[in-house]
Amino acid sequence: MLKAYRYRLYPTDEQAVFLNRQFGSVRYVYNWALALATTTYQTQGQGITRFQLDKRLTALKQELPWLGEVASQPLQQALVHLDKAFTRFFREKKGYPRFKSKRGKQSATYPQGVKIHWENGVIYLPKAGWIRAVFSRRFSGTVKTVTVSRVPSGKFFVSVLVEDENQVPDAIAETWERAVGGDLGLHDFLVLSTGEKCGHPQWLESELYRLKILQRRLAKTAKGSKNRTKIRRKIARLHEQVANRRQNFLHKLSTDLVRRFDTVCIEDLNVAGMARNHALARRIAQSGWAEFRRQLEYKAQWYGKHVRVIGRFAPSSRL
Repeated sequence: MLKAYRYRLYPTDEQAVFLNRQFGSVRYVYNWALALATTTYQTQGQGITRFQLDKRLTALKQELPWLGEVASQPLQQALVHLDKAFTRFFREKKGYPRFKSKRGKQSATYPQGVKIHWENGVIYLPKAGWIRAVFSRRFSGTVKTVTVSRVPSGKFFVSVLVEDENQVPDAIAETWERAVGGDLGLHDFLVLSTGEKCGHPQWLESELYRLKILQRRLAKTAKGSKNRTKIRRKIARLHEQVANRRQNFLHKLSTDLVRRFDTVCIEDLNVAGMARNHALARRIAQSGWAEFRRQLEYKAQWYGKHVRVIGRFAPSSRL
């Protein structure tokens, strides 16, 4: 069974500079490959294969020596991630891959070469060396990939994808007695067929006043100034706090439902269509309905339970 573990990293100033260079190189390679694939299709009427991109990357590293100053594995993984993005676009009708911005979340994935020393609280990354980390919990199993990231607030994290020895349990037989339906909403986040109501915390609404003040201060700063960077970082931290509170709420609720019921039925919401209502767009975007469904589905698999997604016009709370 695959599980992911996330820990906070505390690199030195020198290590932070190197990691930022690593992120920049990964972003450059991803955007370069996306531009090349798009241009190739537009001019030749056919795409470019992973094998061809790998060969082009080797030549690119010879043209740009600074790409050789960082770890090579994350650069290769950038091509893997782009290939998966195109697969989702063609097979699952997801959106066309987008170019990565330096202002968003930055990351670099290592498929091997990473070492963890639990007792010393450090993790080794190729070319970056041993970096101090806070391991909130240990894991056992085979490490598949390690992804280092920097969020907009400036914090560094490492996510370790592990395959442990636990097998996915057989699915439990479904019965009406152990099933529950739920309607997602804005007033109440979730209304269950049992009559239970889970109130909507409105995470962002409680911080709107602080956010507006910071945005006004940001508008008065000069582009490229240190003060502008400082205020932008404060805004990012505020959004991070809101996101953390939302994640905590969703994890507690999804875990509770999966443990209590064998089958959970939720509706298939047209979030994009609902967001066209400008009066409710911000609240809908901040609700986290898609993330809640994602958590329900993977946790149900862990426990051998079921998640049923039903038509959006069916009253799932009455099932």
